[in-house]
Amino acid sequence: MADSAAERAAIRAATNRLIDGKPERSTGALTILQLAVEADVKRWVLTHKHTDLAAEFKRRVRAHDEIPSAFQPLDQRAKIAEAANERLRRENARLREQISLYAQVIHELTTERTRPNMPPNFHEVHQV
Repeated sequence: MADSAAERAAIRAATNRLIDGKPERSTGALTILQLAVEADVKRWVLTHKHTDLAAEFKRRVRAHDEIPSAFQPLDQRAKIAEAANERLRRENARLREQISLYAQVIHELTTERTRPNMPPNFHEVHQV
């Protein structure tokens, strides 16, 4: 795309597609690099030649301040995974407390059973 007007039109169209979350050529990330990919121009065309369009894109991205629709399914999966992780952490903490309690009980029972002042056949003597 050597024609400046055609480049500008392609960059504006690419900006709209990315902001709307409907990329055709790029990953959909709201970056200058992906804008260049989406517009099918070299990055330097944005950073050196059409700096006004790059600045406009950055301004629109800041104003948009939302996860692009192309990434929303991934964001939803991440939120679900984080919630599951939190549930598992709580369950893990609960089970660790339970194990600690069981260890204390086992220790007390073992200590009680092996006390030296008990008759050797204490358990056999007291069975009915």
